[in-house]
Parts: sequence; structure tokens; C-alpha cells
Amino acid sequence: MVKLTKRFRAAQEAADLSKEYTVEEAVETLAKFPKAKFDETVELSMKLLVDPRKGEEMVRGTVMLPHGSGKTVRVLAFTSDVEAAKAAGATEAGLEDMIEKVQGGWVDFDVAVATPDAMKEVRKIARVLGPKGLMPNPKAGTVSPDIDKAIKEVMAGRVEFKLDKSATLGVGVGKRSFSKEQIAENVNAILDAIGKARPAGFKGRYIRSASISGTMTPGLKIAGSEYSKY
Repeated sequence: MVKLTKRFRAAQEAADLSKEYTVEEAVETLAKFPKAKFDETVELSMKLLVDPRKGEEMVRGTVMLPHGSGKTVRVLAFTSDVEAAKAAGATEAGLEDMIEKVQGGWVDFDVAVATPDAMKEVRKIARVLGPKGLMPNPKAGTVSPDIDKAIKEVMAGRVEFKLDKSATLGVGVGKRSFSKEQIAENVNAILDAIGKARPAGFKGRYIRSASISGTMTPGLKIAGSEYSKY
């Protein structure tokens, strides 16, 4: 706790935390904050003004980050073509055996993908995968007849975003070791994707607030002018 306090104080000295910044200014300022001993994840956090309890106002989708997320993604592929899935980069692949493994409590992976024909069996473990956000979903691009492409896209930097019950979401936009230009381009790609995911019938202001932060840094507010067009 003491180290965190010292780091937070140093961040306060490096920036005005009450100020709103453009994306480029926020990324520039974030780079001035003290760094942890590990390569921190940079996250974009957003609060929307929709009501996710209404199905028609749920915001969910995927976006290809121009520079990837910087994260090593462990992919589980539910498919009968195990060799092809592993050749594409899947950490684990299979169908009945993988379903049995997950039923036993194993969830040591970051993303699950599946072929459409495998989903009948995968639905048996929806109660395990669903609450953890790991259930393959066509809207997220994780259910596809082209399992090779789905795996490669996930590993190349395709990330999913989905609102929680309080209409907030957080998406990793890279690592602090990324260049400022790479982080800014990733942030703008996500802002654009979320803006375009605006529910068709929703009226009025859509995005309430946005900020970026490192794993061990305070957040920096992004000016409304950066996303007001949505």
C-alpha cells in the first residue's frame, strides 16, 4: 500500500488528474507516470448512458487493434479438427475431452472459439463459461466455420468489448512498453468501434465518460470532444 501511495503521489506531481485530455495528450501524460517493475497493461475505461438491462441497448462487439494488445492469448478451440486448430495457434483443442475438462473446473485459457457444429455440445458447459465471459459467441467472432481464421484473429489482436450491468466497460489497449503512437491508435480504434456499436434506436448522449490508465496508475480523463460525434 505504501508503494502504491508513493507512486500515486508521483503521478499527481506529473499531471493534473482533474483535467480532461485529448487521446494523444492522455497517452503522452501517462508515459510520464512512474512505471511498475512489470510491463503494465494500459486500459481504456468507459461509462455509457444506455441501459444494458434492455436487450436492444446492450453494447457488445469486437475490434482489431492496429498494434495488438501485447498480451499472450491462450486459446481453447472446441472442434473435431484438433491438428488444424493447434497449427493455427490454439493452446488446447478438442471437443468431448475439452468439455469434460471444463466441467471438471479447468478454465486455464483466455478465449474460447468453436465451430458452429460444435456449439450443440459446448452449450452443455454454458453455466461454467458464461459467468466468466468465456462462452463462444457469433457476435464476438468466436463461433466460426473457419476456426483457423478465428484463432489467428484472436491472437493477432482482436479484442471483445461488452458492457457490464452498470453500463461500464474496460478494454486493454496495449502495454506501457508500447510507443505512445501505438497506444493512441489502439485507443482511437476502440473508441470508433464502440461509437459504431451505438444501439440503432438509442436517442441522446451515448458516451458519458472515458479514461485511460495503467495497471498501477491513476486514470486520466479523456475529453468529451474526442467521442462526442458518437
